[in-house]
Amino acid sequence: MDGLDSAQLRTLAAVVAEGSFDAAARLLHVTPSAVSQRIKALEEIVGQVLVRRSRPCVATDAGRPLLRLAGQLALLEREALADARGPLAGGGLTRVAVVVNADSLATWFPAALARLPQRAGLSFDLRQDDQDHTAELLRDGSVTAAVTAQREAVQGCRVLGLGAMRYRALATPEFAASHFGEGLTASALAGAPLIVFDRKDRVQHRFIRVVTGRPLDPPVHYVPSVPAFSAAIRLGLGWGLVPEQIAAADLGGGRCVDLAPGRHLDVPLYWQHWRLESDVLNALTAAVRAVATETLR
Repeated sequence: MDGLDSAQLRTLAAVVAEGSFDAAARLLHVTPSAVSQRIKALEEIVGQVLVRRSRPCVATDAGRPLLRLAGQLALLEREALADARGPLAGGGLTRVAVVVNADSLATWFPAALARLPQRAGLSFDLRQDDQDHTAELLRDGSVTAAVTAQREAVQGCRVLGLGAMRYRALATPEFAASHFGEGLTASALAGAPLIVFDRKDRVQHRFIRVVTGRPLDPPVHYVPSVPAFSAAIRLGLGWGLVPEQIAAADLGGGRCVDLAPGRHLDVPLYWQHWRLESDVLNALTAAVRAVATETLR
């Protein structure tokens, strides 16, 4: 069997990252026909379909290991070239894709990137997904690292505990008086409108189960934006769980009340990244770990 060609691997990565053959061609400065030929040649070598020609294009199960390999080779190649050329030489950009849950992205995670030493030629591609699902992008090779709720290491990755993000149940004083005058009873929780980030978000329902001991199905408003989520609570549309870093201002200003003083929900977070000896990954991991230690529970 022929060996794997680095240009073909880069093309595979571009097709999946950009979502189409035409977009990958523009990124790589080649024709769409050249992209198609490279992917076809790679599929002939492997003997499997590697890209599902959908909108957007996605890697198949057979394509995922090669997608991960393409990213790893790109990272190591960039570091090797930088070392060989020396600090004064220019070079192309290396994009490091990281998937982070929305609440971490809105609170502590950007500070970790800001703490990194200045490194020429490095750019970050931050992606957002629920903490219970971020590991999927790591598993399929789309990203280099992830903030995730998954404790078990994805194959080929290292995992490091970061701490827990603490959530508090917030509502306006008026909403609390109207819906929870007798406390967080099961009947009150079943009827009070609930703010939920998106359909992957189960934090609120997890809290309800902790409080009542059983699952409930309250009316839901889906608000897939961290600022808008908090605004919806402040406007009295419903109640919801808010990271304590964000909740502090609303509680301190009297705009919201804690529906369950002394009770909270802690969501453990983990940092998973490819198992590579990489200066970039080592520096990023050190920065993430330092900021998480200062910020998370």
